Amino acid sequence: MSRNTHHRGPRRARVAAVAVAAALAVCGVVAPQAAFAAPDPGSQVKVNQVAYVPGVAKVATLVSTSTSPVAWTLRNAAGTTVASGQSTVRGADALSGDSTHLIDFSTFDTPGSGYVLSAAGASSLPFDISADPVKKLRYDALAFFYHQRSGIAIESQYVGGTYARAAGHLGVAPNQGDTSVPCRQSCGYSLDVRGGWYDAGDQGKYVVNGGIATWQLQNAYERTLHVAGADATALADGTMAIPERANGAPDVLDEARWEVEFLLRMQVPVGRTDAGMVHHKIHDENWTALPTIPARDSQRRLLSPVSTAATLNMAAVAAQASRLWKTLDPTFSAKALSAAQTAYAAAKANPNRLASSSDGTGGGAYSDDSVTDEFYWAAAELYATTGSDQYRADVTGSSLYKGRSFAQRGYDWGWTGGLGDTTLALVPNGLPATDVAATRSAIVAFADAALTRQNAQAYPAPNNAGSVYYWGSNGQVANNANALALAYDFTGQAKYRTGVFATLDYFQGRNPLNQSYIAGYGERAVQNVHHRFWAHQADASLPIAPPGSFSGGPNSELQDPIAAAHLGGCAAQKCFVDHIEAYSVNEVAINWNSALAWLASWAAEHAGTAPAVDTTPPAVPGTPTASAVTDTSVTLTWTASSDPESGIAGYDVIRVAGDALQIVASTTTASATVTGLTPSTSYTFVVRARNNARLSSDSASVTVRTTGTTADLPPSTPGLPVASAITQTGATLTWTASTDDKGVTGYDVLRAQDGTVVATSNTPSVTLTGLTPSTDHVLTVRAKDTAGQLSALSPSVTFRTLPEVTQPPGGCKVTYAANSWGNGFTASITVTNTSSSAWTSWRLGFTFPGDQKVTQGWSATYSQTGSAVTVTNAPWNGTVPAGGSTSIGFNGSYSGTNTAPTAFTVNGTPCA
Repeated sequence: MSRNTHHRGPRRARVAAVAVAAALAVCGVVAPQAAFAAPDPGSQVKVNQVAYVPGVAKVATLVSTSTSPVAWTLRNAAGTTVASGQSTVRGADALSGDSTHLIDFSTFDTPGSGYVLSAAGASSLPFDISADPVKKLRYDALAFFYHQRSGIAIESQYVGGTYARAAGHLGVAPNQGDTSVPCRQSCGYSLDVRGGWYDAGDQGKYVVNGGIATWQLQNAYERTLHVAGADATALADGTMAIPERANGAPDVLDEARWEVEFLLRMQVPVGRTDAGMVHHKIHDENWTALPTIPARDSQRRLLSPVSTAATLNMAAVAAQASRLWKTLDPTFSAKALSAAQTAYAAAKANPNRLASSSDGTGGGAYSDDSVTDEFYWAAAELYATTGSDQYRADVTGSSLYKGRSFAQRGYDWGWTGGLGDTTLALVPNGLPATDVAATRSAIVAFADAALTRQNAQAYPAPNNAGSVYYWGSNGQVANNANALALAYDFTGQAKYRTGVFATLDYFQGRNPLNQSYIAGYGERAVQNVHHRFWAHQADASLPIAPPGSFSGGPNSELQDPIAAAHLGGCAAQKCFVDHIEAYSVNEVAINWNSALAWLASWAAEHAGTAPAVDTTPPAVPGTPTASAVTDTSVTLTWTASSDPESGIAGYDVIRVAGDALQIVASTTTASATVTGLTPSTSYTFVVRARNNARLSSDSASVTVRTTGTTADLPPSTPGLPVASAITQTGATLTWTASTDDKGVTGYDVLRAQDGTVVATSNTPSVTLTGLTPSTDHVLTVRAKDTAGQLSALSPSVTFRTLPEVTQPPGGCKVTYAANSWGNGFTASITVTNTSSSAWTSWRLGFTFPGDQKVTQGWSATYSQTGSAVTVTNAPWNGTVPAGGSTSIGFNGSYSGTNTAPTAFTVNGTPCA
């Protein structure tokens, strides 16, 4: 799939046939063919039906074929005309298909409620002029995540009685639970993966979607630490309705931590094959019926195989969490950083473990054909947290360095390089100032392109380039608006602030359908989102979507039967209907709500008058003087800087090495002690003063030499070895390289049990051969330097070689079931091994009795010649034990009668 759209393996496309089949066959929800009213475009005067913010542009869209301006009037709640004027002819609008005018009433700025705008014989829905709703939206958008928590009761004291529910997936009947979840592909262990957030309208938990959502919540807070005028108190402890609201930590970080803890639990433990890697996802064995309250889900839960993308997502957000929790909870901070570093090393040793696009039974595949962007993102987060040269090299050596990912598109779950850029552009680090400036410039250039597209539209939505609106378009529009917000942070130019608030206008009703896509906001707010619990349309005893829930929005590809049946030929921005089964347009998801929460938080902060921009850097701090010099540390003291406009925010002590800069200490006082230095080594330092407008000035430099001996030191301990490419007789080990003052000459790989050297290498990697199948191996690594000195032994790695491959025997049973809709159908197949021996692979064959065609399959590879179909196992489900089974499925097309096949074979053997 194209990397230029969110279609880089869109998970929610897989909900399609199965969600409908479950809804129709299991729950008796309204069938796709049942009639219902087409989307109503409402009044010809389209406004932000919630509120325009004082001091910000106030523009509405009028649908009119008039080629001349038309008169408009603005009336208050008492019916008194308070403003009037003439519209501006905008003309034909490609994304909506409407003939349009623009009505700009920005000169009227009196706060109030119940305003109505009228033109050409039509009147808008009522709206306010107030900053209060966007300030409330900040918290309602964040509340979505508490609602979506797994493994904890959602209590009425936080959400009210309507939305309270029992804890889901804790192993309390009928749940089988997330406390001991086995692998879909046999791995020899089960994991406790309780907690985290349900991803969307289903009850799966997906690492790659959780990654960006967690990052956005954490970044919403971290941004406030480094941007002048930002309000960190708005996200502080006690600001959100969650159980942790009085624990002394910022509530938004508490909410994000609920997901981080889950992501850490998805990591393969030490001593197991793929140790350090992270499982891609966990969800029901088959698609959850609609509706299903989480606590009543009776299906078995399964772990999908590990993936490089998931491993890097966890590494990135855990590293980010580590620096944010460093002083709040040092133990958790250290735990998160250790897991992140282990994951990153494991990903580098397994760079091509890509999630299968056919792993779509019971949950979306979230496949991804390239992880260059995830590697860059994770390296950026680890570098920002540690300052390590290892991660710095991976950042600066990436093809995406200095904002190049923004040249392709902004960011989403499948394109994450921009998250790393945002961190490097915001968080002080040791990169050259010119490189940080280039990264910010790339973000601003992306924002300029998005703003140009937005300003050319009658309905202002800064979507990606092109005329197609993809699944989750609202999430992408919100992400792009977040780039506009960052551009304002970096430049102070008002046009970006205007673009952010215009985007919120679009979400809250200024769009072709007069539809507010945010539940609880506006006269025509979305209610019937695709969700297993907020499913009032399917079961009147269940609630509608809670306030702040964000619908995925228009999707011109019409990827569900409801949309296909009732929206055919729609213009891109009109391809939407508020219906529970229209999942390709009306699902919710954590990564869309995180984008809205970030945007609303920024907008709430900027809902007042735009602050004056400080352009004067602080005074130059005094030249630092050194004292208390030891083998490994030095104390630096300097004359304090001053800044009468914005005030001094703090100081960074920077080590200068050629053109490289590394922040080695940060402080709010005029003194700092630098530790972790090497004996008998010269260091050059400067002190950088920072003001609250993010401007800085540097002191003159000072050079200090540490005390100590010049004797040759042994190498440092190598990193934890990570096993990959494990076969019956071989494996590859990779580890973090040692360092040495004179140079590392090589490494020994030893058996941990007796110290026997089994291999040597000149690099931090080795391929082992001649191993015995089905055998556990426990190995460790040591480094050697030019003097023959040996390092301490690394931590040991344990892995088991694969068993010898045997030809799978026959003996099989196949069950086949199909649900038809229109000229399409969804088939579910279960293949059971009835022989006495395990299969190591399988090949299913059958023949359609009619003109049926397989159009899309999952959990296997499908081929069809005429009416004959051959299905071969996916990499993760080829092994089927005696008496075991595996489930697969596909979507198909047909005409006439959809008669099921009557004969099946597995590996050439006829099945029952």
